[in-house]
Amino acid sequence: MGACWSARIKAESPFHTGVNSKCVSKDGNDVSGSSSRASATSVPLTPRGAGEIIPSSNLKSFSFSELKMATRNFRPDSVLGEGGFGSVFKGWIDENALTAAKPGTGMIIAVKRLNQEGYQGHREWLAEVNYLGQLYHPNLVKLIGYCLEDEHRLLVYEFMPRGSLENHLFRRGSYFQPLSWNLRMKVALGAAKGLAFLHSAETKVIYRDFKTSNILLDSNYNAKLSDFGLAKDGPTGDKSHVSTRVMGTYGYAAPEYLATGHLTAKSDVYSFGVVLLEMLSGRRAVDKNRPSGEHNLVEWAKPYLTNKRKIFRVLDSRLEGQYSMGGAQKAANLALQCLSTEARFRPNMDEVVTTLEQLQDLKDVERNTQNGNHPNRANHSTGGTRSRRRNADEGQNGKAASYPRPSASPLYSRD
Repeated sequence: MGACWSARIKAESPFHTGVNSKCVSKDGNDVSGSSSRASATSVPLTPRGAGEIIPSSNLKSFSFSELKMATRNFRPDSVLGEGGFGSVFKGWIDENALTAAKPGTGMIIAVKRLNQEGYQGHREWLAEVNYLGQLYHPNLVKLIGYCLEDEHRLLVYEFMPRGSLENHLFRRGSYFQPLSWNLRMKVALGAAKGLAFLHSAETKVIYRDFKTSNILLDSNYNAKLSDFGLAKDGPTGDKSHVSTRVMGTYGYAAPEYLATGHLTAKSDVYSFGVVLLEMLSGRRAVDKNRPSGEHNLVEWAKPYLTNKRKIFRVLDSRLEGQYSMGGAQKAANLALQCLSTEARFRPNMDEVVTTLEQLQDLKDVERNTQNGNHPNRANHSTGGTRSRRRNADEGQNGKAASYPRPSASPLYSRD
């Protein structure tokens, strides 16, 4: 998981990140209290104080000692994942009082502990607090609270038992069941709804780091977006884009953003296309272990996506028999549209949601399910029962299935 945060690009100018409590409409009027979140403005050059945090009645300010108790003193066997940002620990708190509880009692939480002293680490921590402290949607992970005490910076989230989409797509092993077609489409729809909410006129946030490791799944495989450290407010007024230093994860960023640093909501749409393609193919966006010519998923797959007779070459072989050709073609065409080189040809996320909802309702997909391709059934003659039991157990104990290693992808920098 180390490459997730350590691979992040250098910080932008400090005057392009952060949020305050003033909400401004498109015409420049102060509409504080009527918007779903606060608008982004500049932050001090060396942000360090609690005054930078937007007040929110939905967030609790935890003490460091409380979180030490909740995580059993950050014991190594409580670690759910590790990265350049720090480590994520499993903990327990009382569901009502939100105070530390005994292990195995109360509500399970995930505690992310920042271990970096650098400016960017704090800035991304602050962005996470301020965005998730103001944004509320079923497809965004819930931030319960934070800790800002001396040098300690921690974030407290709801626990997501199924872990990340990346874990389910790319984990290998004879005893692990691949994520089914129906579940992949369900996750795609949930993630799309999360992005559509962020892009809405009331919210106007560009996520900027949409990838499989940032899509977490609850016990029912409902998708929720996490990690808002790179999120940006979208353009306002008559502006068409936000100019930033390029930041993100290699393989997911839109070509125009890479070339110009111009960020728009359509940049997120491109990233969604990459993730949808990963879900259809079972391949990573970038995989140097594959044969020459197949390292970059988008470059390799695009020629096949344009030919209905060749789409099957892209589709994950583990999904055989779980989808209709009509459904596969519709999903492949959606991915292709999202991956358009020119941003103006990409759909917006509301249109993506509509298309994915139509995929959920396809009768031929339902018929395949009735014929035996149940969303939770493997296509193998043996091991199916054991696979399901293994996944269920891991989801409950919060280990391997919860916070897996994120993509070890290099990032690009624009100076």
